[in-house]
Amino acid sequence: MFKLSAEDKAELQSLLKQLLRSINDRIADAESTECAEEILLHLEETDKNFHNYEFVRYLRQYVESSLGTVVEEETKSLTRGDGQHGIGSGLDTLIHAVIQSTRDSTEYQQMMQNLKNTMTMVVESLINKFEEDQMRKEVMLKEKQHSQFNSQYTDNCSDSDSSFNQMRWEALQALCCVNPADVLSCECWSSLRKNLCAALTDPDLSDDVLQFFAKSFSSSPLNVTREIYTSLANSVESSFMSQKQSFPTGSATININGPEISRLLKQIRLMNDFQKEVTTFWIRHPEKYMEEVIESTLHLLSFHHKHTSPATQKVLEPIHLLALLDIKATWFKKWMHGCYSRTVVLRLLERNYKSLVVAALQQCIHYSESCERSTNETTDPQSAEQQSVGSVQRSVYTGRELEYAVFVHSLCVLGKLLIYNNGRKLFPIRVRERKDPVSLTDLVVILINIMYQHPKPTHSDTSDTDSLSPSCLVMEVLWMICERTECAADCLYPTPVIETLLAPVIALLNGQQTKLKFPAATLTLIADILARIANTDRGLALFLYEKNLVVAHSERTFPAHVVVQLTLRLLENELSTINESDRSHSLCGAFMFVCRQIYNTCEGLQVLRPYGLHTAVAAAWKRTSSLSERVPTPVPGATSETCTLELQNMLIWEETLLDSLLNFAATPKGLLLLQQTGAINDCVSFMFSRFIKKLQVSRCEKFGYGVMVTQVAATAPGAAALHSSGFVKALAVELWSVLECGREDVGVVHPKPTPMDPIDGSCLKSFLSFVNLLSSSRSVWELLGRQPLANKSEYTLREMPTSIPDLIDRLIAVNSDAKIHSLFHYEQSHTFGLRLLSVLCSNLDSFLLLESQYNICSMLLQSQRENVLELDTDDGEFIIDNLSVERNHVLVRVSVVGGPSERKLPPRALQEGEDSYPWPMFSSYPLPHCYTLNPTKSHHNSPDSEISTFPPLSKDLKNEENWMEVCRTQYSKAMTSKPNILTGKVLADLLEKVVAHLSNSSAECFFPPAEYKAEEKNVTRVVLSSVEQLGINTCLRYGSDLKLLADDAVNASTLLMKHIKIFLSTQKVKTASELISQQGGYPGHDWLASTVFLIMAGDMNRSLGLLLNLSSLLTSAFIWPARIDASVHFPVEDSGIPPLYWCTAHYVEMLLKAEVPLVHSVFRMSGFTASQMCLHWLTQCFWNYLDWTEICHYISTCVVMGPDYQVYMCVSIFKHLQPDILQLTQSQELQVFLKEDPIRGFEVGEYLSFMKELERSYRHIVLTDMKTISKSVH
Repeated sequence: MFKLSAEDKAELQSLLKQLLRSINDRIADAESTECAEEILLHLEETDKNFHNYEFVRYLRQYVESSLGTVVEEETKSLTRGDGQHGIGSGLDTLIHAVIQSTRDSTEYQQMMQNLKNTMTMVVESLINKFEEDQMRKEVMLKEKQHSQFNSQYTDNCSDSDSSFNQMRWEALQALCCVNPADVLSCECWSSLRKNLCAALTDPDLSDDVLQFFAKSFSSSPLNVTREIYTSLANSVESSFMSQKQSFPTGSATININGPEISRLLKQIRLMNDFQKEVTTFWIRHPEKYMEEVIESTLHLLSFHHKHTSPATQKVLEPIHLLALLDIKATWFKKWMHGCYSRTVVLRLLERNYKSLVVAALQQCIHYSESCERSTNETTDPQSAEQQSVGSVQRSVYTGRELEYAVFVHSLCVLGKLLIYNNGRKLFPIRVRERKDPVSLTDLVVILINIMYQHPKPTHSDTSDTDSLSPSCLVMEVLWMICERTECAADCLYPTPVIETLLAPVIALLNGQQTKLKFPAATLTLIADILARIANTDRGLALFLYEKNLVVAHSERTFPAHVVVQLTLRLLENELSTINESDRSHSLCGAFMFVCRQIYNTCEGLQVLRPYGLHTAVAAAWKRTSSLSERVPTPVPGATSETCTLELQNMLIWEETLLDSLLNFAATPKGLLLLQQTGAINDCVSFMFSRFIKKLQVSRCEKFGYGVMVTQVAATAPGAAALHSSGFVKALAVELWSVLECGREDVGVVHPKPTPMDPIDGSCLKSFLSFVNLLSSSRSVWELLGRQPLANKSEYTLREMPTSIPDLIDRLIAVNSDAKIHSLFHYEQSHTFGLRLLSVLCSNLDSFLLLESQYNICSMLLQSQRENVLELDTDDGEFIIDNLSVERNHVLVRVSVVGGPSERKLPPRALQEGEDSYPWPMFSSYPLPHCYTLNPTKSHHNSPDSEISTFPPLSKDLKNEENWMEVCRTQYSKAMTSKPNILTGKVLADLLEKVVAHLSNSSAECFFPPAEYKAEEKNVTRVVLSSVEQLGINTCLRYGSDLKLLADDAVNASTLLMKHIKIFLSTQKVKTASELISQQGGYPGHDWLASTVFLIMAGDMNRSLGLLLNLSSLLTSAFIWPARIDASVHFPVEDSGIPPLYWCTAHYVEMLLKAEVPLVHSVFRMSGFTASQMCLHWLTQCFWNYLDWTEICHYISTCVVMGPDYQVYMCVSIFKHLQPDILQLTQSQELQVFLKEDPIRGFEVGEYLSFMKELERSYRHIVLTDMKTISKSVH
């Protein structure tokens, strides 16, 4: 048996002491003895170093020595296999049996008894030694204190005084050792508090009183600590009143380590710490307690000596010391943060302590005036204070530094007041030496002038002292103001403020010298504020529409014009009034960023477009790009620092210019401007490089590159640029990684759950990205045109799709066992592909391309035929599963044309009950009749008597010079009262008569009149493409369902399309474009021609005549996309982006922002764009989205009322859909809803009055711009 010797006991005592020191913090935090015991009992569970303690190791060795033999014998006995113990073969069972036997042994009982006795002696020895040490320390401390007091009071002190002070000191020492809660709850606390405050004035007792107060602040409730705080505040105020402290002005110094100032500084420091902490808990107490704390603070800070001081001296006040301790007024910012305390602060300031605000304002005015006085001096007396105040802990300050600290504190307080409405209501304020009260506008102008005198130099580093520079402090205040709409409207938008901000800019434009010390640095700060203003709707409107700047000779202009003019001058290096060293790229980039906030909006681009900023930026980029290529490669041995720095600066400047060009793509018309510069490919590549790094678009943009990518993808040049940049490949790889691969490192620990939705949440982002990318038929044609599918006989598991055709091959056209076996998640991945196909096919031109190239319908029908219970029979029952339901939905969607009341799409979800899917499936045409709904009303052959219901049709055009105005009036009346009469023959006659009238008027003819004569043999030789043939078939099916066409209409429709193809070929210009959509004619079907054919009930001659006459009207450029595609009437570089997009869709987005702002905001957040949907709807004449009657009314409204009604109708539709759009955005279903769902309940007649209101407000902008399309936007 192992026994403990005397040496072992000493060692055990040392090890136990070491253990207790290691866990001292844990035991000290325990609230009671029981908690401390609990911590020790569970130390092994909570301390990761438990087994590394020497004490624990010693105990383990002791146990092994005492019980090792016993454990070995018990183990051998239990594993002999004689069965006497009935022990199983399990290891756990054996261990449990050994432990139980060992604990029952005599050796174990003896070991525990010895260990208990030894540990008892060790612990008692430790306790005794601790008590002896404590008594020895107390004796030594008393002797030392006694000697100190004797030596201190030997002179001029009586024995009684010394004894009394000694007693006071000892009482304070004893008080600090007592729990503050016991002291604060005693009956004599009130008198004790008064005596403690009186002791604060005693230099020998002040520190001990503060120590007791500090302990009380940290451990007492507010109802007690507020008494201490108010008493402390009163004591500090009394000290300032009784002992008038002063400090020298100018560069003379003051030592804050002096006994009186040091004592006050410590007291204010304790108060300031409490001020910053009290906000975390005072809301849990009655408001009166908080109000006492706030009022006592404001009362102290408002203290001011009435007696004047010499000119060389200033009175030291509490605000000076508080500013040194908390120079940026953190305490005040915390008090103003919560409404609970802010209300009280502002109420007290308004009623009783407005002098505090006056004093803060006076400080700012004084500093501003001192800056102005020093403007013409060779040395700047204000230049050094911010470099030292607050930078390091010091004891000596100059008078100027002390004043500067108060200025900083005052500026921070005023800045916090300005951002709250009740804080701004404190203005205007009367101050000394000013005749008129200082208003909010005056204050902001003062702050801006301070910034002008002390801008942060462009080359300065970002040190701690830099944050205390006047420019940084003012900029922080202005930034806070910019972030709050109402605050900015009150403080920044008044004309004097804008004039002050732009005064240096106007001076430069007028060739005048500015009074700025650092022009480049100051102008950069100005640009920063202007950009933040322009980033808000109200600020942008101020820049664009308010003539509040006097440029020269009383001529007033808009701020936006001033900014863009300076930007152009900077880009072209035409500002001779600025030194060449100051004309840095950062300055030009700052003002380009302001312009960027303007031109990345539709209304802003409208104003800046005449300046040709895009051309200037592109020219600067090309110059910089060529220069960066010429920078020589550093040669070994030569100094390469200058060369490397020059190259780095050039590359940064080149990226800045590219970024500015890229942001033109934020709007449809801006995208056209970008394409005209020839830099679209470089800009998209730059965007992709930032996109993959997940970099922010800019400091003012919140929603990333989503909107910009969608805008770019709407056009053929943009889609080609996205493909060449690698963007499409990256999306494809990312989708495949999410859909098929998943994360390998979490597959075992956190297996991927089985998806319950057709589009799993992990794949939704990729799904929406592809919906945005392929929303436009132009992008689909560009990315898929002439691209065959691989259809390999074998696919390796590591083979990843890298293009759109690859994804279609692997996810949609899954028509072989090889493709099925190549998918890890066949059903989920194929469902994803079918859902994407459904969205793609909602665009009829995209569907026609897919069908003509890949035979999508045949493939889906074949898959349905194979998905039956009995393959060998013709009438096998379909297996209803997720994939067959999806295929059935897609087949009906692409096979039936019609609006919301003209076709019925089968749902994608099963129903409850016995018949879970009542919709018939099919594997061959024709479709079941249940998917085609009968027309509710007749659309053709209106009786002749109905012509009388629309009077203009019965009038002779020759006798009515104002016939068109009468027609518009009657049309509006009919549409709002009886829209059903404008159908069938009445509508056909109306269109024919209106178009003939307008085409015969030279004032109305926008394009040259059509001179078309084609011989029959030439027409019959025309070969229609497979896409055109499929389009004709679609048109015939729709006309047949509407009962508008006879059975032999196929020949007439084909002949019409051939005539139109010949006619339009004479209107096209030959281009050398590499775009697929620009090679081989119009990319898609002519849906307007088909619509006119149905309106004319299949009459080929009437349809052709109407279209030929329509081709000379401006309206044809917008409602007839095929007519304007690659037209001779447009510049060659505009090909690929139709006017329907850069004009109509552009103005739809502009009007949405003004008229339906919620919908506009939703589109910005979703990454989708209204222009995408407009292009989709209008290209196919709303087929599949509106009922036939409303489609006819859309055409007639644009023809009769004017082409700008196309814009107003799209805005009306978005207004009609607003509730659905807002709801579905939350569930990320906006894109799919707009693409797949018809526009239910919309009637043109119901919204015609709204459209006329839009006409009155915007026609002078929209129609005027539409009339300039032949000049493009140059």
